[in-house]
Amino acid sequence: MLSAKSLFQEILDNDESFRLFCSIAASGESQGGWENGRIAVLVPSSERHLAPKISRHGADEDKHGRIFNALLKKRGLEPVRVPADTDYTMLLERHGIGLAHEKLKGEAALTVQDVVTYLAHSRVTEQRASEQMDLLRRHFADHPDLGRAVRMISNDEDNHLAYCHEELLRFAAAGHGRAIQRTLRQCALAEIRIYRDVSLAVMAHMGRVLGWPRAKSAALAAGIHAVYAYERLGGWRRMVSLRMPERRDALGGPATVAPSSPDPERAPRRAPYSQPRRLNVRYSSTSRAAITRITAGYPHSQCSSGMWSKFMP
Repeated sequence: MLSAKSLFQEILDNDESFRLFCSIAASGESQGGWENGRIAVLVPSSERHLAPKISRHGADEDKHGRIFNALLKKRGLEPVRVPADTDYTMLLERHGIGLAHEKLKGEAALTVQDVVTYLAHSRVTEQRASEQMDLLRRHFADHPDLGRAVRMISNDEDNHLAYCHEELLRFAAAGHGRAIQRTLRQCALAEIRIYRDVSLAVMAHMGRVLGWPRAKSAALAAGIHAVYAYERLGGWRRMVSLRMPERRDALGGPATVAPSSPDPERAPRRAPYSQPRRLNVRYSSTSRAAITRITAGYPHSQCSSGMWSKFMP
């Protein structure tokens, strides 16, 4: 029977498929780390207070890349070249989602609208990352080799998602609401399409490595297309809503250090603040005063019952 757990277990048990999986993951995380590092350098003077949080975001992504490489090293494996059709981060950039790398390679300061674009792009992609890591966490949190790495990365992704919600709400209250709506919708609709294509490519590569029968590959491809159909019909809307997170200032502290070994018995204990409990990003009914301050000046039609309404086009 096909299930997410059995599928990933099969990939985990084979050195070549595990090597491809970790190489793809490490490459995407490292690319995200570079992007955030450059944004932190170029952030406009009016938003310099965001630079430490953006740097923290980038440091977390770099750490995740090192964790995936450490998992390879632990099994005596070397990274492989990432196939172009599985490079999620680069495909997003090539389709104009987020900030262009040419802009990030320059020295000109970004605009406030660029920062809004970065946050909206991150809001969408961090939703995907948080959901994927939550899936792995449910099935492999206690795995002897992967468990600690999965738990650490999952917590980080939840922090990143909370940070995007909070900062986008701040920009919305400052008058950027319509731009945020427009950018979120554009990013979400492009992301679900690219995620479908990357998922099909990854499964095709895994199928060749693992020697899957044609019927199994066809069933997995049908499942991927079904997910895309659901997301295109309305599932994408979960990626464009904004809610005040319970955990505020989620990236306000220093980044945690990646363990020298993913082995939970040998790795150092995490610091209590920098590795908080798992987030549940939702409203708090006791936050009326805080939300009122944030939504001051925004059209009343966007607010109800003391809660920020979803940003729907």
